[in-house]
Amino acid sequence: MTSISASATSLVGAAPATASQREQLKDAAKQFEAIFVRQMLASARQNNFDKGGIFDSEAMNTFRQMQDEKFADQAANSGAFGLAKIIEAQIARTLPQEQKDQ
Repeated sequence: MTSISASATSLVGAAPATASQREQLKDAAKQFEAIFVRQMLASARQNNFDKGGIFDSEAMNTFRQMQDEKFADQAANSGAFGLAKIIEAQIARTLPQEQKDQ
């Protein structure tokens, strides 16, 4: 998670932004979207309607968690929710003008 913090803090400031900073911004936005989707899925899974049932085991809980993580990563990389684009656009407004046009 430190790569997200490092990317976000390196983008704010008076120094001219580089192409790599724009790529870091794009990657950080995708990572944030994946984290958000994971949290959303975890909250939805808290309502376990199969308490004590056939599919209620530690192994199934681990499998569901891994499945949710994979789905969140794929959704963020594909742009299915569009959060990463919105986040990137908002933060890109802080970049110097020559980087906004790219």
